[in-house]
Amino acid sequence: MHFFYILHSKTLNRYYIGETPNLEVRLEQHNQHHFKKNFTKAAEDWTIALSKKCTSKEDALYLEKFIKRMKSKKFIQKVIENPEILDDLILKK
Repeated sequence: MHFFYILHSKTLNRYYIGETPNLEVRLEQHNQHHFKKNFTKAAEDWTIALSKKCTSKEDALYLEKFIKRMKSKKFIQKVIENPEILDDLILKK
């Protein structure tokens, strides 16, 4: 099992997209700046805006790359409001 996730920081008003096998541990790592060169080091108030359990790492990576390629905050917000978009993306890959 793998997770696709979107984090949000109120301080930065920014989103972060990622994938992981363990969502709780990954969130803690982001907030504690475990990833020194990662964008998330800019804040300590990351919260999970959306998570999706995927059947494979491949699906989670596909969603992560697709959403990052969009480079659109509005699209990210649309996905958060309508998570079924993610199911449609996986079906159409």
